[in-house]
Amino acid sequence: MATSSIEWTNATWNPVAGCTVLSPGCTNCYAMRLAARLEAMGMAKYAGLTRISGGRAKWTGAVRLDRAALGVPVGWKKPRMIFVNSMSDLFWEAVPESFVADVWDVMARTPHHTYQILTKRPERMEELTARLPLLPNVWLGTSVENADHLFRIDHLRRVRAAVRFLSLEPLLSSLVSAVPGGIDLRCIDWAIAGGESGPGARPVDPSWVREIRDACGAQGTAFFFKQWGGTNKKKQGRMLDGRTWDEFPAAGLRAA
Repeated sequence: MATSSIEWTNATWNPVAGCTVLSPGCTNCYAMRLAARLEAMGMAKYAGLTRISGGRAKWTGAVRLDRAALGVPVGWKKPRMIFVNSMSDLFWEAVPESFVADVWDVMARTPHHTYQILTKRPERMEELTARLPLLPNVWLGTSVENADHLFRIDHLRRVRAAVRFLSLEPLLSSLVSAVPGGIDLRCIDWAIAGGESGPGARPVDPSWVREIRDACGAQGTAFFFKQWGGTNKKKQGRMLDGRTWDEFPAAGLRAA
């Protein structure tokens, strides 16, 4: 719950901690490694959320709801762009609907902030947000790491949201040339693409990134290139074809 080094946000807020491995994009999840480090540092919030398997931290499937953290954004008077649950998934089935509603209430009471919520479970996002207020300061997104998970975009398209966005990171395959007709970005305001970083990082093909950039340009979706990744992501940098790509969506209410 502090200033974030993530290129597309300003701060993180974690009223939930813990998760499960769901799909290939989760294999090298930074949050598992970080949760293990935080537990080793004595932070009770992260105790028991991971176990060591094959020399690596893996989620145990335990969830921790941090009610004390709910009021943190209320104390931030300066407007911030806030990534919600960088250490979990708000729409994980283990998170009660009542707690999701409590998070929604905080976001409604702090309209000076912009909240970005990302899930690998857009089916549940679609279900729960149908019963929650449409908030102009809340952006809702889903992660798509390969062509097998493009179906998540269809669920996101049906979500009621001021801004709908995609995190195409870690990008593990082509999302354009691998499917007939390419990627469909209808009703998607923003796409973030990036390669995997950290130990065991899987390589990204530059053509996969260029395809997404070009599809965004053709379909009117803002494009943000986060990183090439690798074991040393700073060395690889963020330049694509001689420049950085830092487009953001025009925030505002979309017609339902």
